Amino acid sequence: MPRLQALTLSAAALALLAVPAAGQDTSAGDPQFATFTPSSTPNNDKIDYSIWDEAMKNLVISMGPSLRQGAGRPDPGFGTRRQYGHVSRYRLEGTRLMFSFLDADVKASFTEYRKDLEATADKIDIQALSRNEQLAYWINLHNVAIIEQISNAWPIRQPREIEIDGVRLDDAKFITVEGIRMSPRDIREKIVYKYWKDPKVIYGFWRGEIGGPSIQREAYNADNVARLLDKSARDFVNSLRGTQKSGKTLQVSEYFSEAAPFYFPDFEADVRAHIAQFADAETAAILDATSGIEPVIKEHDIADLAGGVREPTYQNITSDGVSQSFRIPQSMGRLLAQREQKFQKIIREGRTGTVTFSNIRLPGDPEDKDTGEVE
Repeated sequence: MPRLQALTLSAAALALLAVPAAGQDTSAGDPQFATFTPSSTPNNDKIDYSIWDEAMKNLVISMGPSLRQGAGRPDPGFGTRRQYGHVSRYRLEGTRLMFSFLDADVKASFTEYRKDLEATADKIDIQALSRNEQLAYWINLHNVAIIEQISNAWPIRQPREIEIDGVRLDDAKFITVEGIRMSPRDIREKIVYKYWKDPKVIYGFWRGEIGGPSIQREAYNADNVARLLDKSARDFVNSLRGTQKSGKTLQVSEYFSEAAPFYFPDFEADVRAHIAQFADAETAAILDATSGIEPVIKEHDIADLAGGVREPTYQNITSDGVSQSFRIPQSMGRLLAQREQKFQKIIREGRTGTVTFSNIRLPGDPEDKDTGEVE
């Protein structure tokens, strides 16, 4: 069973964080990936990701829902002209992973867990699992591998700059499943995008960038994968990093362009229809008020709390008005203060509260529809 060293932070740290070129489908020229074709007669086997679930709850911090208000550029730190921490206008959206808090043992446990997931495929028939179980496996393996490599390379400003044996992270074949070496891109494009027709699967894959879909504070599994993908899709398309209005034009994330060969062949019509499925009232109004589409939104900076740098200036933190013996970089303190201000605004404006429905049958669904399954 996959293992992972226990991940814990100090009580003070947890108290601080409690405040409210486009990819191409090349699988046809790589027949070895045909072995991962899902079985037409799935079994009932399951994989236990509870230890990864615990890790995500400790390491992932939500910045809250997008208010569609870009964050202004922060002032340089006191006594210096150098800008530390995050400066992105999207820095108060999505989720962050706390790479700057990880020690060598925790980083090593990521590698161990990735290898355990790889070895799981030698013990059970991945292709014979239910489609949701398979999908959860591939998403978790992909995201564990990305977290592993970013944690090993940290501090780094942009994850896409990481190289493994001279090959950029996304295309480096450092993952091995059933004897087949593969890259994070291979998992997405040669397996999941090839065998799953619902474009919402794109929101499961974390790339370590502020501009991309969020990583969730839970591990994916067969029971929650549909719900978490819906949640991530709504978060992304209703955010500044997903969609914006520029004059009469709809601007969208470059991630849609990357997925176009697989899910959006008629790019404008298909992307607009896809966004409409998850759009809130404000995003729906943007769709109605625009024509044309430009996949130009991007932000490649790392989705962590520290901006991918070690800052030399630290400050003590307070929790419930009491000073703690725990210090964080000034820029991180500033970001978390902005996060708290944002949450207070959400509360004042009455934006809190979500209701999630799963495993339900809707009017018009076919009688044989397997509710909750990602197609």
